[in-house]
Amino acid sequence: MSGSRERIINHAILAVFAVIAVFPMLGVLTQALRLPELDFGNFAEAWREGHFGTYMRNSVIVTTVTVAVSSVLSIMAGYALGTMRFRGATAVFLLFLAGLTIPTEAVVVPLYFDLRSIGLDNTYAGLILPQIAMSVAFGTFWMRAYFRSVPPSLVEAARMDGASSWTTLWRVLVPIGRPAILTMVVLVTMWTWNEFLLPLVIVNSDEGLRTAPLGLSFFQGTHHTDYSLLMAGALIIAAPIVIVYIFLQRHFIAGMLSGAVKE
Repeated sequence: MSGSRERIINHAILAVFAVIAVFPMLGVLTQALRLPELDFGNFAEAWREGHFGTYMRNSVIVTTVTVAVSSVLSIMAGYALGTMRFRGATAVFLLFLAGLTIPTEAVVVPLYFDLRSIGLDNTYAGLILPQIAMSVAFGTFWMRAYFRSVPPSLVEAARMDGASSWTTLWRVLVPIGRPAILTMVVLVTMWTWNEFLLPLVIVNSDEGLRTAPLGLSFFQGTHHTDYSLLMAGALIIAAPIVIVYIFLQRHFIAGMLSGAVKE
């Protein structure tokens, strides 16, 4: 097959998948704006009736704390497991990997009873702590792979210049690992923002602590026939993640293409 024909086929396949991905989004946007009349009133009505201001605030708090804490812990754990040799390192890494393999559905019920026994159900801490634990499992795996891809000569040069392990991490390795770190931040932000099952189980009696996806679910239950209002609510909930991705897409793509996961 010639190069030009192969390129045409590749572009055709990509165009088909692009249409499949974009078509539902155009349908949502058309319904929300009531095209061709172009009515923005659905967004204001959905925001007011759906109490999305409160739910978005809760999601911002949970996502910000989860991403910040899990990123710092993941960088430190990944650095230790990726650059240091100590007894039990493999066992510790396998323990982190176990966190990636256990589905949320398998632990959410016993987790709820554990949190309730110490008074953390229907609290921000009850929402944040489990998601930090789940995010650290992925983040440690991701950052360990990055630190193992760093040339050992770079770490040795820093040590010869008198840098401590702490200085080597935060002043040498973290700045050059920005694409890998920002890719991890984008992924954890999306997963935390879109988390539905944990808030549904843990925040079961305090409406004021519902997160945005959970609030959208209850909003759908009360307006299941008003599609324009539902589409407007869905766009409101999706907007922050789209904005984050737009701002960080260059670093995100660079992190994915640079082979952030190398073994």
